[in-house]
Amino acid sequence: MTRMLGYCLSLGTSDGWAAFTAIATLRLSTAERVALAFSALNALDLDHRQQTAEASICPVGMPLPPFLGGMDEARFWASIAAPTERKAYALAAFEAMSVKDQNAFYQHIREMEIAA
Repeated sequence: MTRMLGYCLSLGTSDGWAAFTAIATLRLSTAERVALAFSALNALDLDHRQQTAEASICPVGMPLPPFLGGMDEARFWASIAAPTERKAYALAAFEAMSVKDQNAFYQHIREMEIAA
């Protein structure tokens, strides 16, 4: 694996890194791959760390238009979306609501907190 890493660093190509991924999957344990990923991510600044992790996880992108009522599609999208996507769309949707709807939404969330 150390030679393979050296080859990838020398080549610097996406094909080389794809081969490294395949070999690492075969030759390294899960714990070793986790440690390698953790160390590599922590060698980056915060912005690059987050962008790299999100690119690896493959964000799902914007929600699809609703087919019928919308809630089923919205819940499905939220279940597969990255946390940053959910936060961004939730805030944008909230800001687009009328004040009356924002107040109703806030009340709904408060009732959910009390019930929990």
